[in-house]
Amino acid sequence: MNSVKYFLACIAATLCITTYAQQHTKRVLFLGNSYTYSNNLPQMLADAALSAGDTVLHDSNAPGGYTFEGHSTNATSLSKIAQGTWDYVVLQEQSQLPSFPDFQVQSDVYPFAAILNDSILAANPCTETVFFMTWGRKNGDASNCANWPPVCSYEGMDSLLNLRYRIMADDNEALVSPAGAVWNYIRETAPQIELYNPDESHPSVAGTYAAACTFYATLFRSNPENITYNSSLSSGDAAIIRAAAKLVVYDSLLNWHIGEYDPQAQFTYSATGATEITFTNTSQFSTVYNWNFGDGNSSVDQNPVHTYATTGTYTVELAVENCGMQDTVSQIITIDASGIESTEIKYTIYPNPVSSVINIGKELHSNLTYRIFNSSGELMQAGDIINRQQIPVVDLAEGIYLLQLVENNKPVGLIRFIKAS
Repeated sequence: MNSVKYFLACIAATLCITTYAQQHTKRVLFLGNSYTYSNNLPQMLADAALSAGDTVLHDSNAPGGYTFEGHSTNATSLSKIAQGTWDYVVLQEQSQLPSFPDFQVQSDVYPFAAILNDSILAANPCTETVFFMTWGRKNGDASNCANWPPVCSYEGMDSLLNLRYRIMADDNEALVSPAGAVWNYIRETAPQIELYNPDESHPSVAGTYAAACTFYATLFRSNPENITYNSSLSSGDAAIIRAAAKLVVYDSLLNWHIGEYDPQAQFTYSATGATEITFTNTSQFSTVYNWNFGDGNSSVDQNPVHTYATTGTYTVELAVENCGMQDTVSQIITIDASGIESTEIKYTIYPNPVSSVINIGKELHSNLTYRIFNSSGELMQAGDIINRQQIPVVDLAEGIYLLQLVENNKPVGLIRFIKAS
């Protein structure tokens, strides 16, 4: 009986590209309170996006002091959620609650975040929940300081808000729009920009602008430095804020789960007969599967078994889809009588997207080199791996690339990455 030898093959065959919705219009519902209402954040986001060539169609319900618990039973909020037409629903909790002691957050915040997220997904499973990470008060929460010392300072309150919003996103497989983290960066690097109103809690125009730039990077996955709208700010202050949003959000999208839940095509395979191959679908966040076995046959099964009529070399492609987004991966399979061999290795890189240097997640052998190909399969860069772990990519243009590790002129691993500015 013939057996199967299989291996990963050439760049063009293995490059997989996630198609993030090509549209540049997003429908966004904001559910919050006065932090959302102040300076009309939804409209400021729409104005900022429009100046960069994108469109935000928005609605909101933001009564003063409102909580997640309040929104979870509010007829207006529930009616707007039930429309089911949103790309994103933004949830902003009352400004102090997420910084309270853990037992209180466990009972008063997290359950209602989950209820709202469940309502959003029930109305439309393709709508993404976005948690609006707010900021610590300028000099801490004086009204709760005596009973809960961690909030006596801005740093203490802000760090708790950051943590709790991340937890809510993790628990609900949702995104974070980290306005609070952008504020923190601006406070440290550009303290001359006043982000607060005189009450030391609500945002000034600059504070709302920082949130709007954060949301633009989050919802469009686009560089906020493309925004030309300055609101009423000086061009210098607006540019500083946009740069902060780029650094904190756009340069580190996965830190905030942005793109983490896109469909990701992956598969393995093994020989289960003379020319019979069993394919195991290891894709994530996908609901539709389209296989092309490279011999004129196809399948929509999740884990198909396919028998090839003859030995030979075949390009197998798996295209997956969920909520209008797609990802495709290909591997070349050679069927002959020489046994079973795999040249695939597994490794990770970070950060991704990357602006200057790729770090490889484990130290590699000194005789490994690398090649980088663009989405058309053209070789763009090659060389040695610095210190066995680092690859400079600062000279590459923005775009999607494939990194290939090479040992003794033999490819031993492939991984896609995004080059950011």
